[in-house]
Amino acid sequence: MSDTPFPSFAQAVKVWFRIGCLSFGGPAGQIALMHREVVDERRWVSDERFLHALNFCTLLPGPEAQQLATYLGWLMHGVKGGVAAGLLFVVPGALVMLGLSAIYAAFGTVPFVEALFFGLKAAVLVLVVEALLRVARRALKGSIPWALAGLAFVGLYLLKLPFPVVVLAAGLVGYALPTAFVAGAHGRAKDGPPALLDALLAADPGRIGRLTAGARRAGLLALALWLWPVVLLQGTAVFGDIAWFFSKMAVVTFGGAYAVLAYVTQEAVEHYHWVTAPEMLAGLGLAETTPGPLILVLQFVGFLASWPQGWLAAVAGSALTLWVTFAPCFAWIFLGAPYVERLHDQPRLKGALAGVTAAVVGVIANLALWFGLRVLFGQVATTELGPVALDWPVPASLDPVALGLAALAALCLFRLKLGVVKTLGVAAVAGLAVRLALAA
Repeated sequence: MSDTPFPSFAQAVKVWFRIGCLSFGGPAGQIALMHREVVDERRWVSDERFLHALNFCTLLPGPEAQQLATYLGWLMHGVKGGVAAGLLFVVPGALVMLGLSAIYAAFGTVPFVEALFFGLKAAVLVLVVEALLRVARRALKGSIPWALAGLAFVGLYLLKLPFPVVVLAAGLVGYALPTAFVAGAHGRAKDGPPALLDALLAADPGRIGRLTAGARRAGLLALALWLWPVVLLQGTAVFGDIAWFFSKMAVVTFGGAYAVLAYVTQEAVEHYHWVTAPEMLAGLGLAETTPGPLILVLQFVGFLASWPQGWLAAVAGSALTLWVTFAPCFAWIFLGAPYVERLHDQPRLKGALAGVTAAVVGVIANLALWFGLRVLFGQVATTELGPVALDWPVPASLDPVALGLAALAALCLFRLKLGVVKTLGVAAVAGLAVRLALAA
């Protein structure tokens, strides 16, 4: 057993806050950062338990990275740990998005912010690629998991299959062929002691049972807190529509923000007339350059929807959007995680989640490619051949500055071993300097 003491709640809060402040790049970048912080660097959680939790969160509506933080926080310190981890994952980005929404509503575009975050995107791309290689190497053991990861990537990238269909199909394969997946015992690295959480659970088998009652109460409370403003505000102008519409989004947002962006855009622009199409694109751009879940773009929409009624109303609309979007995320975790934790010793259910693990590698690869194409190239074209829709970059639109910043980030991370924070800082400063120099 490791001599390292189990982290206190205060120590964990500092790390969750750090993750919340650095979680750029959408779900792929956020999962990569979280894996590095709690698995690789601190050994709080094993690879297997991290992926087991991620599998469950992938099946849920809402931002999987935020729900993963909530799940791990609950495992470590109960309900207060889950609430702290989930909130700290969202709050830093939400505060930044609130400020940017106000600036955008008052003055339009925010070129300085765009320049500052230009380098961050290139650095996040490197983090995502590194995480993809690391997770694939550790999660894919055998030909069938590799094949399943490849099929998941093809289904999402080329065939544009619905995200839930891909993940559920992978789960069914794992359920039918549990022996084809190596879902080794939790906790022990090849060259070290068990992860701290896994060692704690092994030494205290009744821990999950004791945490379950509190989690159930917290989950039911989260449901009540989610639904009461929806009921209370029904029939009121703007706020009632915000509460109802974004509550629906919280239930159907499988696969992250991109999966429902078209629907949100259609309803917000054409039905409710809260924003224009260019404003929606601007909001997505702001969400992509801030830490936290990409689904924070909904906060931008809520702010602009309430903006005609004044500053206070806009802030209230923004807060209401966050409330009805993220309150159910806590409910799903607190109500479901205790039961998912009991699936470790059931071979077929364990195989199903191992199948989802393989598919998640394909999902991260798809997100990494999607993100990479748009960071390094100014134009991405789509060619459709029957059921196949191939996204490919326009070579002439290659951004040499973005490519150079990505190379700089790779040098800092892989060769100089500067770590995540310093790598992101170097890339951000370099991106800002280049943009200001080009504008001069």
